Amino acid sequence: MADLKALAEQIVGLTLLEAQELKTILKDEYGIEPAAGGAVMMAGPAGGGEAAAEEDKTEFDVILKSAGDKKINVIKEVRGITGLGLKEAKELVEAGGKAVKEGVSKDEAEEIKKKLEEAGAEIELK
Repeated sequence: MADLKALAEQIVGLTLLEAQELKTILKDEYGIEPAAGGAVMMAGPAGGGEAAAEEDKTEFDVILKSAGDKKINVIKEVRGITGLGLKEAKELVEAGGKAVKEGVSKDEAEEIKKKLEEAGAEIELK
């Protein structure tokens, strides 16, 4: 049990780059792919096209079209929503047209949209 706790602490302590590398290793070598909510999914057979189409209807992407006049407030909200660092959040906000959050439920997407619009951003749900 102590080994599992140590492993969990190591995973939680990963940087974004290390987490991305871990994701790539798990996907390429073991066929394990993280799901949108942070859970881990096994890669299934290629014939599941219909099931994937049904899932897409329940998942939404929150796209930041523009930061508006209150860019600093929008950056703060993006940091709170995504957990990104200041530099990464600023780059995402300044780039415009980028996804803030992908594959979220309709309720969560609406909540994120509301927060960002209150901060002054222009948001689109896809």
